[in-house]
Formats: sequence, C-alpha cells, structure tokens
Amino acid sequence: MNERTERIFKAAEYVKSKLQGREPVVGIVLGSGLGKLAERIEDPITIPYREIPGFPVSTAIGHKGNFIIGVLGGKTVIAMQGRIHYYEGYPMDLVTLPIRVMKVLGIKNLFVSNAAGGINFDFRVGDLMIIRDHINMLPNPLVGPNMEEFGPRFPDMTHPYDKALIAKAKELATEMGLELKEGVYIAGTGPSYETPAEWHFFRTIGADAVGMSTVPEVIVARHSEIPVFGMSVITNAAQKEFAADYKNDGDDVVKAADAAADKMTELFSRLIESI
Repeated sequence: MNERTERIFKAAEYVKSKLQGREPVVGIVLGSGLGKLAERIEDPITIPYREIPGFPVSTAIGHKGNFIIGVLGGKTVIAMQGRIHYYEGYPMDLVTLPIRVMKVLGIKNLFVSNAAGGINFDFRVGDLMIIRDHINMLPNPLVGPNMEEFGPRFPDMTHPYDKALIAKAKELATEMGLELKEGVYIAGTGPSYETPAEWHFFRTIGADAVGMSTVPEVIVARHSEIPVFGMSVITNAAQKEFAADYKNDGDDVVKAADAAADKMTELFSRLIESI
C-alpha cells in the first residue's frame, strides 16, 4: 500500500471508529457560507478535521472544518462543513482526500455545492444553478500513479453530473415553487477573483458561473463511479461594465450564500429523500 492509499484508509478507519455503527450512504460537500445545511442534520456526530490522522485543515472564510454525520432526508449522510481548496496550498491528493474517505465509508451518491460568481447575464445574486457540466482550469487530481483500487487510469467524464438526479431536482423544485438555473461551472485556482477580461473569456468559452473548487472533488468521485449532483449559489452577478468602485469581497460572498442556503438545504433534503 503506497503512502497516498495508506493515508486514505487510516483517515477512514478513524472516522468509522466515531460513527457508532452508522453507515453513510450520501456524501455532501458544503461550500462558502453554505454550512448551515449541516444544522439540519439530525442526531449529528461532529468530527473536526484537525482530529483525523493525516487530514488537512480548512482555512477558508465560511468553512468550519468538520465532518457532520447524521440523518437528512431520512438517510444517513456525511457532510463536509467546509471543504479543502487548492489555493490554501494543499496538493490535490489532500484537496480530494475527504472524497476518497467518504468512498471508503460507503457513500453511494455525492452532493457538491459552492458559492460562485455569475457569468451568465441572466443570473442574479441568490439564484441556485444546477451544475450541468464543468470546465476545469485546476490541476487534475488524478495526475500521478493511478489508484487502481478506486478506479481506472482513464475515467470517462462524458456525464460528470448525474442526469437522473438533475431531472429529479427539477421535478422537486417545481413542486416547491423554486426557480432553478442550469449551467456550466468553471473552476480556477484562485485565490484572487477574476479580472473583467477573464470573466469575458470564461463567458466566451461557455461558462455560466465561476469558482475555485468543486471540480477536483467531482473528478475523484467519478473516478470511483459515484453519481454526483452539483449546485452553485450565485453570490455576485455578471457585469457588462464594471463600475469604478466595484469590488469583489469574500465576506459579501459568504453573506449572499448564507441568504440562499435555506432554499438549497430544503432541495437537497428532498432530493436525498427521493433516492
């Protein structure tokens, strides 16, 4: 067993020892300002990342850095209350370590979320966007020796986001009277926000929203053939012309995400209940 694999199984063994026999079937990754979904999880067990052997610690604004295990939508889930980002200085094997750990623990589906900047001119602050596809501008987490026990050397990415879960989410949103957007998410390294020229470029190549996360986790999940449902909360709107005093602010992003988190939480809960 190589060092990467040993780290995964050692971390998974520690988490499993804290679960009191529970077996999570759904993994959830909560982005900036979206951690309040974890507060809806019933009968929770909280495991801080800092206690898990070999685990990275989340340092980003709005990321508490805990695994929360409990019941949501009638099923046992394991939620990341804050993710790990490449821009924090961690290598990709640590950025995606939590997904590998959740795979070892037995999850059958992965739900990912993020706070994202709107590129599509039709999007407004607070909109929820189903991620239909993505464009990756981060290092691919599968670079290096393949981990055969998790998946093939060249995993297919034709359908990174599960079509059945997307269809069900749309159906549930209609029942809830909730309007959803749908689009392509583009992931860059950060931590600097995008320039106006970069926003224009991203729009030109087909992106609807931009962020600094999510895609590595999705690639690793699909490497293990775990179905994925992804959602972005639009926390700032695209501008055709940026005002002289316009400024992207991390605290504002977290506040905008927090305001939309209740809608996303209800949709995730219903979707988990339906699978």
